[in-house]
Amino acid sequence: MRARSRRLALFVCLAGALAAGSASAAGAFYLGKWTFVSAARAPWADPAHPLDNAEPARLHGKTIMLGPRSIAGPPPYLCRGPHYILRDYPADMLFEGALGEMHDRDKSVDPAKIAASLGFHGPRFKTIETGCDFDIHFVDADTAEVGLNDYVYTLKRR
Repeated sequence: MRARSRRLALFVCLAGALAAGSASAAGAFYLGKWTFVSAARAPWADPAHPLDNAEPARLHGKTIMLGPRSIAGPPPYLCRGPHYILRDYPADMLFEGALGEMHDRDKSVDPAKIAASLGFHGPRFKTIETGCDFDIHFVDADTAEVGLNDYVYTLKRR
């Protein structure tokens, strides 16, 4: 009987932990509908290589829906079962470390100044690692940016 009581107590604790995790994800600031509003050539893009202008046109006005259990949007912004991790990144870690790599190649490049030119102000920036093929960087509570194929896309909460 004692072993059964322990198993029941363990089950109740695990169920409570799972419910608490779902509740915290459900109330996360980043969840909701985000719309692509602009695209700009990424500062790390090689000027010698032309960019595909069709991609920004394809994404402009489209939305991404960040949900607790899935991300819906135009490819490649689709994901079943994201594993959101909220991080505070310094400038050199934004866009998968692209700004830091620029500094590594040329010490005169200041990742903080480049980040500021993209709208990021301050020493650290909220970033959601989605567990999918992209991260989302937050300029503020209603503005986010993602990098894709040498473009920086700005998204606005809708």
